Amino acid sequence: MHSPFETLSSVILTRPKTVAILFLALIAVALYGTTFITMQTGSETYLDKDTERGMLLDRYTKTFQSDSIMILVEADDVLNPDVLAYIERLQDDVGRERYVTGITSIADLVKNQNGGVLPANSAEIRRIEEQVPAEILARYVPSRTMTIAVATLEPGLGNSQQYSVIDNVNRRVSLSERPPGVSVVVTGNTAFSKEMSEEMGTSMGMLILIAMVLMVVAVGLLFGHVRYRLLSVFIVGIGLIFTFGFIGFSGMPITMVTIGAFPVMIGIGIDDASQFHSRFDEESRKAPLPEAVRTTITKAGPSVIYAMLATAMGFIALWISPLPMIRSFGITCVIGLLCCYLAAIVIVPTFGILTRYRPVVEDHPDKVPEKSYVDRYNEYVGGVVGIVSRNPVPILILCIMIAFIGFQMDNEIIVNTDEKTFVPADMPAKVNLDKVKRTMGETSTTPVLIRGDDVISPDAVRWVAEFQEYEETHNSKIIGSMSIATYLRQYNGGVLPLTGPEIDSTLAQIPEDARKRFLSGRTEAVIEFSTTDMPNDVAMSMMENMKRDLEWKAPPPGISASFTGMGEMFTNLIWEIRQGKTQMTLLGFGMIFIFLFIIYRKFVKAATPLVPIIMIVGWNGLIMYLLSIDYTPLTATLGSMSVGVASEYTILIMERYYEEREKGMALLSAIRYSIQQIGTAITVSGMTTVFGFAALMTSSFGIISNFGTVTVISVFFALAGAIIVMPAILVLVGRTEEKENIPDGPVILS
Repeated sequence: MHSPFETLSSVILTRPKTVAILFLALIAVALYGTTFITMQTGSETYLDKDTERGMLLDRYTKTFQSDSIMILVEADDVLNPDVLAYIERLQDDVGRERYVTGITSIADLVKNQNGGVLPANSAEIRRIEEQVPAEILARYVPSRTMTIAVATLEPGLGNSQQYSVIDNVNRRVSLSERPPGVSVVVTGNTAFSKEMSEEMGTSMGMLILIAMVLMVVAVGLLFGHVRYRLLSVFIVGIGLIFTFGFIGFSGMPITMVTIGAFPVMIGIGIDDASQFHSRFDEESRKAPLPEAVRTTITKAGPSVIYAMLATAMGFIALWISPLPMIRSFGITCVIGLLCCYLAAIVIVPTFGILTRYRPVVEDHPDKVPEKSYVDRYNEYVGGVVGIVSRNPVPILILCIMIAFIGFQMDNEIIVNTDEKTFVPADMPAKVNLDKVKRTMGETSTTPVLIRGDDVISPDAVRWVAEFQEYEETHNSKIIGSMSIATYLRQYNGGVLPLTGPEIDSTLAQIPEDARKRFLSGRTEAVIEFSTTDMPNDVAMSMMENMKRDLEWKAPPPGISASFTGMGEMFTNLIWEIRQGKTQMTLLGFGMIFIFLFIIYRKFVKAATPLVPIIMIVGWNGLIMYLLSIDYTPLTATLGSMSVGVASEYTILIMERYYEEREKGMALLSAIRYSIQQIGTAITVSGMTTVFGFAALMTSSFGIISNFGTVTVISVFFALAGAIIVMPAILVLVGRTEEKENIPDGPVILS
């Protein structure tokens, strides 16, 4: 029975034009699939809706949470009669928009104090200013030059509906007749999310373009010995199209973190393409094209797929993350690697047959060539390996000590889940939102979702009021709270009604809008605690204390209460990222070890390539601490990704070492010769990967640029681990094998 690689080679050799036409058809289908790609922001990218926490947040959002749009108005004097008249007109226009349930502004306050009409002159406005309490006026007019109108949206709107409202409001603002010197900006969290989504699409396009340009430079510099040196870049481009097409057809949205997967995929995918191209060029120098095609597919195909699968293991480990955006990052990387591999193994031989590929021939073959940079690099690597081989124990002790320090410092690295710090600092929506928060002050809301058969029973209402009072008096971060109990007390002469009839009677007096904000039928209610703005680690500590209070001061029988909301979600992410990154890294190690053990059937041989990678993970932690780079949903993938990327280098070196040992070469000579031969190849491979990852550093998104910095450094660490740590380990393993007289097993990878 023929292997799939032999079958593929036969098909390409007998029907190359048919293969090319079918491949072009697949490209056309994939291009069509790219039209279905969507961007996603918000809680769905951080929290799985199928979990209890996700279902709670979804229920709270759809039932009680009303998103709002802020209209920021700036002028020399926002209390000028002409400016107030303009705000009233704009307010009336926006209030007629679909999905807008209400809008309030300084114009409402002024009209309420003036018999329902706007004052005609500045003197009347000054009189009203003197009548309104200063703290109330400050809420509407934080400074004389700025005021904010707030439009409330219907609860439970989807992103597309919210973004449609934003577009319509912006259109009304642009068409409105503004008085001279008045500027109007639509801002708020909804506007921020919309602009972030648009910026993500632009950033992704730029990152891919920069990565491809860098790949052209890298391949042009490092692969000058082959004809059609840019073929590898073309292959990765096709792999990218296949990846986008698959994502589009699958309906998987692209998130802020997924954007970082594409330069990663380009950086790693170029390696597979280059290996096939180099092997095909090598074989075409020794044999006719048909034989070169067959040898390339049947020999390079299995070895490259082994290395690719080992790399994929690190990304597959990301699938256990509780964060949907990290899982989508891992899935995208695996899809991309498979697409690039399939594109390379088909395009290289098919292209070679159709173009009647001819290798580059030296102009003067009889001339004794001077030492090239590659030869000099090989000699340098050989010298380094010689030093390491003679002093393996001190070298390993030093490397282990550095890694140990890194593991200790890793616990000190801040975990950042503040979405506002991930986006470009000069993004207009962020600048405007920051301006509002600086002027108005920033507070957060921590809701408690209450559910039961009767959440407005006397016992339930009493518990709500008591829990509010307890938290307000025992938690310094809480500046206030609101619930249906607050309104019941307000509409009952300042006294909380404590019997069923009293509660029902008072409830009927509360305006419907106010009642629906905190009560849904008789089965759901919510308490909203207002807290001061605080760092995420402080917020996490506060949330843990409030949850303990809720356990101690539990609701009455038949009633359940749970903390929810975006604040609770983001503080919980700190724990999930810190725990998840360790679990993903360990799983990556475990999967690669099992993969290698299945191949080698020997524990030591399967574990040897992983020892340098353990140190690399420690070094990554140290460099992140020294560079003050936080853990984010994206950098949390670094450990698992490093395991996958670095394993390819260490496996290739170990394979070449055992190959030379089988030929009878002495221990130290085999190590030095192996790394001299493989060192250049993995260095070139590593540098092309670095070029791809370097594109991430140019991103305007801080979360992506920081990830680019640490991934570039991590690849250098991977090369150092392969060239410095791996020889020391092979010396110790080799000496142990010689003492125990353990014969070397067959080489499976090459």
